[in-house]
Amino acid sequence: FRTISLIKNSLTVYWSQPFHLVFIELLNKIYYLAIIQKTYERSTTINKMINPSDRCRHINELFNETFVQMHILRRIKYYHLPCQKYSSNLSCFYDDLHICLCYDYEKQRLANCFDFNHNMKFDCLGQSVCENEGQCFQDTPDCPQRSMCICPKCFYGTRCQFSSSGFGLSLDAILGYHIQPHISLIQQPNIVKTSLALTIIFMVVGFINGVLALITFNNKTICEVGCGLYLLGSSITTLLTTIIFGLKFWILILHK
Repeated sequence: FRTISLIKNSLTVYWSQPFHLVFIELLNKIYYLAIIQKTYERSTTINKMINPSDRCRHINELFNETFVQMHILRRIKYYHLPCQKYSSNLSCFYDDLHICLCYDYEKQRLANCFDFNHNMKFDCLGQSVCENEGQCFQDTPDCPQRSMCICPKCFYGTRCQFSSSGFGLSLDAILGYHIQPHISLIQQPNIVKTSLALTIIFMVVGFINGVLALITFNNKTICEVGCGLYLLGSSITTLLTTIIFGLKFWILILHK
């Protein structure tokens, strides 16, 4: 598997196992019905554009609160009603136990429901290295060669080890979500490349300024007065601050 850059709007999936349904699950249990294949065809190419109408709605959006609180055996027999009411604008919906597909049968539009576990635990079979409750995914269940972490809100990093919670205008909070892992600097978003260019300029100018100031004020005559010592200390502080700022930026880039 592979990660998807934020700047991409398409995805190619190669799958060798037979399938009939493809769902896309986003964060916070948001589902989209991508493909319905009644008859499995080998060696075929399927192109699909995901539209808002492909989103599977929760029954809270389709029924009133009284109906939702009914027992599942009493309410499930009415699940065909949303398919008929919303017609082609509704392809699927779900409750806490099922996902239902709307389909046409003769001259009626009905619902076909199947059990679905909405609380599946993704922890790489107990071998997760993700921190801060991040979800762990492997490329294969047996003998995996690669794993990746999906981080919850306000966390980022290859292991979800960084947090932007409690930060203000820090470098981590501003750039953390924009730096894309496993891609070169040339393919990074514009905000990252702009920040890199500005950082290099600040480092060069700051380093030259610090070195020249250090050479200028590192003089016995100037240091005989308190003002000279202050300027010498300020030069050293400027030089160290520039170096630390540059190191922090590159550590943030390389650690992603």
